[in-house]
Amino acid sequence: MSRLLIVLLNIFIYKHVSGYLDTYVPNHRHALDMQLYEDVLDPELCEKQLQYMRENNTLLLLEFLDAGIRIPRGIFKGGFVDMGNYFQCLEISNETPDFVVEGKYCTINMPLEQDLELPDIPGLPLRTELGIRLKDLAKEREVLYKRERKEGKQRDLLSSSPVFSLALCLPTPCTTREFLDGFVINTTELGLTYEDNYCRMTNDKPYVAADYVALGVFGTIILLTILSTSYDVRHTVIQKRDPEKSNKLLKSFSIYTNTKRLVVYKPVNGAIECLDGVRALAMAWVIVGHTFVTQMNELNANPSDLLDYILSLPSVWITAGPITVDTFFMLSGFLIVYTCAGKFTGMKLLRNLHFFYLNRLLRMFPTLAAFILIQASLLNRVADGPNWRMVLENTNACRMNWWTTLLHVQNLVNPLQMCLPHTWYLAIDVQLHILSPLVLFWVLGRRKRIAWSALVMALATALIASSIYNTINKFSSGPVIPSRPDDQEDYMIYFYLHTLTRCSPFFVGMIYGYLMHLYRDRKFIMSMFHAVLIWICMGVLAASVLYVSNPIMQLDWDNQPVDTLINCLKRPIWAMAVGWLVFACAQGYGGPINWMLSLRMWKLLSRLSYAMYIVHYPLLFVVNSMTLVPVYFTVQKSIFKFLADFTQSFLVAFLLTVLVDSPCSVLIKHVMGGGPRTAKKPAVEDLPSKFGAQEVPVTVFVAEQGKIGKS
Repeated sequence: MSRLLIVLLNIFIYKHVSGYLDTYVPNHRHALDMQLYEDVLDPELCEKQLQYMRENNTLLLLEFLDAGIRIPRGIFKGGFVDMGNYFQCLEISNETPDFVVEGKYCTINMPLEQDLELPDIPGLPLRTELGIRLKDLAKEREVLYKRERKEGKQRDLLSSSPVFSLALCLPTPCTTREFLDGFVINTTELGLTYEDNYCRMTNDKPYVAADYVALGVFGTIILLTILSTSYDVRHTVIQKRDPEKSNKLLKSFSIYTNTKRLVVYKPVNGAIECLDGVRALAMAWVIVGHTFVTQMNELNANPSDLLDYILSLPSVWITAGPITVDTFFMLSGFLIVYTCAGKFTGMKLLRNLHFFYLNRLLRMFPTLAAFILIQASLLNRVADGPNWRMVLENTNACRMNWWTTLLHVQNLVNPLQMCLPHTWYLAIDVQLHILSPLVLFWVLGRRKRIAWSALVMALATALIASSIYNTINKFSSGPVIPSRPDDQEDYMIYFYLHTLTRCSPFFVGMIYGYLMHLYRDRKFIMSMFHAVLIWICMGVLAASVLYVSNPIMQLDWDNQPVDTLINCLKRPIWAMAVGWLVFACAQGYGGPINWMLSLRMWKLLSRLSYAMYIVHYPLLFVVNSMTLVPVYFTVQKSIFKFLADFTQSFLVAFLLTVLVDSPCSVLIKHVMGGGPRTAKKPAVEDLPSKFGAQEVPVTVFVAEQGKIGKS
């Protein structure tokens, strides 16, 4: 079993981490200078440099060998990777009268199953046993591929055998084959087969248009921030004048005012306080889940232990993590109804539909656009490492497909090359927001029966359509199912990122939002017995949704009817349970749960949740890609890593909100006509961020006589 787990994890890592350079990206946009790698190759110069080291500089030869290839440690724990010494290799530079010997770092993928022509050496008694062992591993791996996704699909060398990922340090003019044959072993005579993975050199990150745009944009923001803060501090602090009499545009970029606005909380009558806790905890769950999952792309010394943990019952809080996104879908539907109902009629909504959409998109745009630019440029330059390929892949994706993310169609157009891949949620959320007036029009009318009919019909249509879709396509029941590794790509594209299959929690949220609206000014009366009974039922349903993620992860799982049932019901059931939690807390049936979720400590995290969602995933890849040697996995270490990841995401999100989101919110409000014409208090707190469903609903447009603002 342990060997099979090792093989399985090797499959996952190879299929989803290797080959990032295979996707075509024009060299003028590529994160690396691909032409540089071709230009430096020179067989004659390579031979001269190898001969020089063999005959005249054995110390330099040893430095190349020391920084390069060695046998991975922890093979029986799944440790098939050794990354050498990345920075030592790139720092090699030795001048001679004829040339300069510089280091180039390369990695190769070498299959475990090799038909080697080994010499008969008396001191090699394990030759036969070694061959049998490698063949057994290869056979075990083939068991996992007995079901091909498409008939006739051909597999190359590396997809038919477990592989070592090894590092080489070689002179820049040499290829890996020239270096190995001329320096280490004659791979041709030995029959050793391998494939080149990627190479890195010093100064291989060219400056492209995205870099100059980023420098210009963020340089301008910093300049405006300095000037605006100086004006604000002089007016408010030094001259001690009334802040209300200052020019709001001139101080829109002020760190002093924006920070104060972000951290100062004013009580709002009728606000649903528990939403802050729900949003903050859901965001923390997203980050901790990604912290664990991205370790599969990290350099692990014991990946089999990581997989053992993922398959165990105690890991259910991690394997069930994807369900937390449906919490945000539910909140989105909830807030869009709750904040609109009672303020607008159906006809008024239609007359101002352009403002309804525009306000939403503009409020989301600044933070998203800023971090797309950061990913396309700055993140590629903040650090480096032997496993930097994931950052490079994300950078290339943003340089090619930034427009799909800004238009919120990234789940439909080039989904496998998505800029900021975790923003698929934003795309679906915006698409549901665009469709929501089809239901909102009837909900905002005066007739409750019509409103309920529209809501129930929308949910029923979503459930029936998605159930038919799931039944026909026979999807697996999770993004990574060990018993069905070949189905992952289809599952992600046609189920996980599909608006139809993710919309039911949104409509469940709309139902709860309308119910909450009906009891906005009065309490929903029920006995304590019924309240406790519903809490128990919802708790059991939520626990069942979490638990079901464990059996489907087992290696022998094969039950398509149950997979289909899970796909059809898991998400709406979870949304129903979370919706009850919000409704019960708001109506006074939450007890200690409502007390905990309503604590003031959640407010800042809630306000930053949108920015934290945007920034956390790319930052995880930056940190993981800086790893220089395989890291030993333990649950305790991962939890401490989560705390560090969460803190860094919080700090970056705070800066992004203060420097970009808050100033742009002021400018957008000014351009769109100022503020609301009503003194009515908001039902939910007006936050600088837009999360929880991008909180469309945290800022509700008020379009009167061409004006738009927040109510």
